[in-house]
Formats: sequence, structure tokens, C-alpha cells
Amino acid sequence: MDESRQPEKEEARRKIGIAADHAGFELKKFIIEKLLERNYDLADFGNFRSEPGDDFPDFVIPLARALADGEVERGIAICGSGVGACIAANKIADVRACLIADDFSARQGVEDDNMNMICLGAHVTGKDQSLELVTIFLSATYKDLERFRRRLGKIAGLEVRNLKSQK
Repeated sequence: MDESRQPEKEEARRKIGIAADHAGFELKKFIIEKLLERNYDLADFGNFRSEPGDDFPDFVIPLARALADGEVERGIAICGSGVGACIAANKIADVRACLIADDFSARQGVEDDNMNMICLGAHVTGKDQSLELVTIFLSATYKDLERFRRRLGKIAGLEVRNLKSQK
């Protein structure tokens, strides 16, 4: 993928949220730098310094809530493996977070499943590959076909039932 690729005007206007724990801190800094060079509007949900004792939910959950509330349009969550960030983010209704390590899933997850948060493992995926995956994720568009809406409706129904059962 051409790293110098500039986002379309609308792409650059979309606010992108990003969060990482200590394990993902350096990768987060790298991705922020590259996305700012490409004129993305970014909201950083922390951590703002490398703190070995921090916990990924403290940063990923506020990002996921902002995504669900429409404060950001897409999210990027990073921890050591990406697994914990993905699990935490998916606890928030309307967040569709996926651990991504390949180009196909980065695109298809958005196009078919309306994925709105990419989760990355800083100990698993290198900086250049992570940037490529983020670039693909941010440039992909949901296809909004009937069969995809039907599937997402089934998932949304589960979220509603879960919320009711928690009251």
C-alpha cells in the first residue's frame, strides 16, 4: 500500500479515535504521527505516557463509548495482542470491534459487517503492517446491502436484549 496516499476530503474530516495501553503505546504514537501527516482528525483516548502498570480497559472503554455515542466515526484500539482490547470494546453496544492482522479482513470487516473499530496487537503486528491495516480499514466503506443489514439487525437485537436483562 502506498504510505503517501492522502485521504479523500471526507475521509480526512471524519474523526478517528485511538487508544492504547502500555504495550501498544509506541505503536499508537507511530500511527498518530502517520495519520496526522495524512490530515486525519484524531481524538487520543490515552494512555498519554508509557505506564507499565496500566490496564487497557481504562482507555479502550472510553474510546468505545465515544464511538457508540457518535463522537468519533471509527476507532483504533491497541494492546499487546489486540485480544483484550477487542473483548473490552465489544462490551459496548453499537461497537463492532475486530482483531485484524490481514488486509482482507481489514476491508471485508467494514464492507460486510460495518466494523467500526480495528484492534491491533503491538506484539503481533509490526508498525508498517499495522499502518497498512489501519489505512485499509479507514478507506473501506460499508456496502449497506439488505443481507448485511439483516445480519447487523440480529446482532443489535442481542445487544437490546442484553441491556434489558441487565436492568
